[in-house]
Amino acid sequence: MEGCSATILPSTAAKTNGICMPCHQEQERKKRVAYIEKNRKTVNLYEGLADQVDILKVMHAPRKYDPLIQYVPFPIRKEQIYVSLSYQDAQRMLKYAMELLAVNNESEAQDILLSLVCYRDDNISVALPELIQRGLFQDPILFKDAPQDIRNQLIVRVLWDEDNRNHLLLALGWIGDAKVINQYREWQMHQPKWAEQLYVTPETYAVDGGWELTSNGERRNLVNPLCYAIRQTDQQDDDEVVLKEDPAHFLETSHSTCPWCNRKLTKLMVAATSHPALQYLDLQIENLQVITCELCGSFSTIYMELDNDGMPVWSRYNQEPVYLSDMDDVNSSIETSPNLVLSQEPQSPYYAAVWTMSQLNSQIGGHPSWVQDPEYPVCPCCERRMRFIGQIDYADYDEYAEGIYYMFICPKDYITATIYQQS
Repeated sequence: MEGCSATILPSTAAKTNGICMPCHQEQERKKRVAYIEKNRKTVNLYEGLADQVDILKVMHAPRKYDPLIQYVPFPIRKEQIYVSLSYQDAQRMLKYAMELLAVNNESEAQDILLSLVCYRDDNISVALPELIQRGLFQDPILFKDAPQDIRNQLIVRVLWDEDNRNHLLLALGWIGDAKVINQYREWQMHQPKWAEQLYVTPETYAVDGGWELTSNGERRNLVNPLCYAIRQTDQQDDDEVVLKEDPAHFLETSHSTCPWCNRKLTKLMVAATSHPALQYLDLQIENLQVITCELCGSFSTIYMELDNDGMPVWSRYNQEPVYLSDMDDVNSSIETSPNLVLSQEPQSPYYAAVWTMSQLNSQIGGHPSWVQDPEYPVCPCCERRMRFIGQIDYADYDEYAEGIYYMFICPKDYITATIYQQS
């Protein structure tokens, strides 16, 4: 090709008509791109569909990648359609999931079941016997509303099903009823022999379900079931009116400076404690501020101590990590802070509980979207796990950003904490 001075072997020249292999491959690539652009078809799989159930079936159906086909996306997100389903249509989707299981389409069926459970908090107990029969325990949250007979089956199965024991213990954590609490307490007092194969004690699996077993064998909740989405103003539903005086503000720059990296700290959230999502904490301050260092907080838990007026102060309990990145900025692709508001209506507390699904994750209350393992920080004063406040997912606001900041508080000692996880 013009400008190429590469020396090539005679055998290569014979194959490529006298040009080097990289140039030949570039020519072929350009030909392929031109062919695709000329022959690509636009396909709208939703054309003529008005039934929400039919639309969701298309959304869930797998598509084989074909560069010559460009699919038209549906203008409404999948999770929004699930939320708007009538009870009857939700039951139709549940029936469809059962039909998919009957023909061994397990992956698509489980995706539908997860959507019903997470986005709508629907009870899908009718499907649980089939999941057990097939040994499908990899989505433990599906068992959260399991009836007594199913719960009892899982407890017995933990004893002998070594391959699925990890997921079975997680499923019991999501159930978390009195029988499970008693069973965890028994395992806590008398560690079974099979517990030696686990990385944590059996009762620790309760944390995945948003609670812990206390030292005296009682259940202590770590999440608030009342959950409100954090959205950009242009992500609000058309019929949702933004409050004139927002009860919360997000991602603002603080006047305080990180003592480790000398960058300005970030106010992940400043919210009125009178908001329904925060009332259960019974905080005797007007506003709750959760502050972190976006750089150092990616490598270490950041604690802040609240004074009598609720103002956060860098905690003496913070431990500087051995390694800190040299990055000048974290999530620098977000050039300006997005205009974020709290939705006025609550959503399912499980809406964002499964991080691998397609939803927006930012919220106050509800269950965290753990990218990795559950990680509730321990209060450095009372040494109890701190309660989850909410989370900010940077990917919700910038397609090039990633990572979730999780916010926690100890209402007893007035200490907040933040941790960060990313894929």
